[in-house]
Amino acid sequence: MSAPNALFTETILLLGGAVVAAPIFKKLGLGTVLGYLAAGIVIGPVFHGITDGEQILNVAELGVVFLLFIIGLELKPTRLWQMRRDIFGLGTAQVVVTGLALTALAWFSGVLEWRGSIVAGFGLALSSTAFAMQILEDDGDVNTRYGQRSFSVLLFQDLAIVPLLAVVTILDGDKGSGSPLVDFGISVAAIGAMIIMGRYLLTPLFQIIARTGAREAMIAAALFVVMGSASLMQFAGLSMAMGAFLSGVMLAESSYRHELEADIEPFRGVLLAIFFIAVGLSLQLQVLLDNVLFIIIAVPIIMAVKSLIIYVLCRAARSSHNDAVRIAFLLPQGGEFGFVLFTTAAVAGLMPGSTASLLVAIVTLSMALTPLGAALSKRMLTGEEHEELNEDFEGAGADVLMVGFSRFGQIAAQILLAGGRSVTVIDFSADRIRQASSFGFRIYFGDGTRKDVLRSAGIDRAKIVLVCTQKKEITDKVVELVQADYPQTTLFVRSYDRIHSIELRNKGVDYELRETLESGLLFGRRTLEALGVTEIDAYEIGEDIRKRDEARLVLQVSEGLQAGQDLLFSKPIHPEPLIKPKRVPDPFDDDPLVSRSDATADA
Repeated sequence: MSAPNALFTETILLLGGAVVAAPIFKKLGLGTVLGYLAAGIVIGPVFHGITDGEQILNVAELGVVFLLFIIGLELKPTRLWQMRRDIFGLGTAQVVVTGLALTALAWFSGVLEWRGSIVAGFGLALSSTAFAMQILEDDGDVNTRYGQRSFSVLLFQDLAIVPLLAVVTILDGDKGSGSPLVDFGISVAAIGAMIIMGRYLLTPLFQIIARTGAREAMIAAALFVVMGSASLMQFAGLSMAMGAFLSGVMLAESSYRHELEADIEPFRGVLLAIFFIAVGLSLQLQVLLDNVLFIIIAVPIIMAVKSLIIYVLCRAARSSHNDAVRIAFLLPQGGEFGFVLFTTAAVAGLMPGSTASLLVAIVTLSMALTPLGAALSKRMLTGEEHEELNEDFEGAGADVLMVGFSRFGQIAAQILLAGGRSVTVIDFSADRIRQASSFGFRIYFGDGTRKDVLRSAGIDRAKIVLVCTQKKEITDKVVELVQADYPQTTLFVRSYDRIHSIELRNKGVDYELRETLESGLLFGRRTLEALGVTEIDAYEIGEDIRKRDEARLVLQVSEGLQAGQDLLFSKPIHPEPLIKPKRVPDPFDDDPLVSRSDATADA
């Protein structure tokens, strides 16, 4: 078969494997990552449909590159600076402590001498950015506290590959080429050049292309920027993913950020799927079979040691138990950069080639077990700890500030948006924010009972504050806070029930409404119509009930809950036989509807 035909066939196999495996494993609750891995194992090692898995892996690593670029687009330099403690504090501790622990294990196992043990230990300390971020993305947890802390650790691990490769050169002695100091200087210079180009060249470049209106040129420019920055970092000895991430960060404040993300997303999704399939293709079943006992012992021990250390370090960094468990089970696997480190060490003679292959197999198998570990972690969570997202109020500050995106608030927001009004919505439910984002809504995470959150959300610029929270006690806290610190703000509130409505009126809110009032009136009207009452009569009856309800509320506010009972209907109203109730035309009457029992008919 000719090379072009072989390439065409392999492409069909890869795409077909993704199409079949992903939905099946997603339906089984095992995640798409494990599905892609299984597809790769079936296509490659089992049926030998594709034999050059490593070559495909090299190309598919662009999926990781695009992933880091999109992550960079979501992180402004200011946000990255806020994460510095997790990146350089927790990240450094994780790499150093885990590396030393695994180095000791490798040394005491007797498989490697001390230099090879150092390379193996620190290589296994690295985790897979692609696997961890894909799992976070599938679960919608990228912006959670534990998701951001996990990403910080992964980001430092990507940075750590540079000094680790320098360590290989140092351990290699005179065999290595080049000076570690020179290599470090080149890396720093490359990062500096990337920052300068990102600040002064990238945005003007996209401005020029945007003026032409050539959509395909914009896509080509986006791909050029990602791959060009990745290649520059690779030339400087850094990872391609790091270069793409930096270019994304540089464009995070650009007005073209959302368009770039939309352009890159399809390429990222397909290439990342192929990357996971390629990992499965590269799995050396023969190596696994020849060393099955060693691997069965080594893989769980390595993952357990990494998980335990990560858990302890996260708890020391003041993560909650649940977040520490999630991170520990998300990052116990080996990483893609371990492949590079082990291969380089084998070439340098620090370990036999067979040992490097065994380590690669261990890393690959640990990757395959990660989705199962992430699913297992959910069984180890305790209590009903409230999940929190990182608060980011960029773009907030509309005329209307809505606190709580409940069912009631969602309907009200539709009315406002249809009326051409912008609305800033804050909610304290991570699940609700994830669900809203899947429908294209931008909801800000924040606790509306905190003054600093309301200020960050733009309450100083808001003309009206809508309190649409579901719990009465939370609603009362928000109302009291707004009235105390922002007394001039117009306050519209969704009340829990009739008693709550009375309490809110006593507090002096500008408008309140029970969630069930309008739906109950409409439900009753539709029931009357189904029983044969005309639509007009049903409407008038509904309006009469509405006015009676309002009159009762006015009396109850001033006289107590038992007031206005005479306005309630406790028995059916029976008009005279065969005569429908009619309106009595009395222009001097404030209430145009009289009680049905007083209606008279023209005879």
